[in-house]
Amino acid sequence: MNEDEADLSAFPPPERREPCQLYLISPQDVGGNFPDRLSAALAGGPVAAFQLRVKGLDQHELARLAEPLQRICADADVAFIVNDSVGLAKRLDADGVHLGQSDGDPREARSILGPSKQIGITCHASRHLAMEAGEAGADYVAFGAFYPTTTKPSEHRPELAILSWWAALFEIPCVAIGGITPDNAPPLVAAGADFIAVCNAVWGSDDPAASVRRFDEVLRGKPASQGAAATTASG
Repeated sequence: MNEDEADLSAFPPPERREPCQLYLISPQDVGGNFPDRLSAALAGGPVAAFQLRVKGLDQHELARLAEPLQRICADADVAFIVNDSVGLAKRLDADGVHLGQSDGDPREARSILGPSKQIGITCHASRHLAMEAGEAGADYVAFGAFYPTTTKPSEHRPELAILSWWAALFEIPCVAIGGITPDNAPPLVAAGADFIAVCNAVWGSDDPAASVRRFDEVLRGKPASQGAAATTASG
């Protein structure tokens, strides 16, 4: 029996040492008025990190679009993370990079980016991949998708208990991702997620600041504000 087949029932939800934090992931379109929307969202409540996740653009264009977003994050003391591309993260002097399982080795990313940058690794529903990431020097691991999502569809559906298992045994933070809204986030927080990563639940709203405020209430243990139920579980 490997790690991913072992029983998780021995790991009850941990007592929280630190509050769960919000990790925003960009929509595909970050042009136009998106910088204004990002500024509004960051003014809505505490955000730990913003990940630039845009597919299909060359690095020069993406670097151009990233510039105002990175500046907004720096002014708000929010970590600016680049998805997939160590090269772009290096070029922008971003705060870190998030790598999927096919996006490169975290040890190589560390050698390129240096010791002070954040390196996150997608681990799907696999404890084995998460432990490998930790051994390779990752600063955080991401599990998901916990709920159905159209932002980045995934066949992986980890158990909530994987968050409790990780929190009980490892110091490296874990991120929960996939279809998370203010309504369905509380079980993930209770299970031990250090960060909740969201996309469409904020950017699909006409008022991203209000969406961030609702998440802030939930992450601090308060009931979601009226209207949170209208946010669909799609990112």
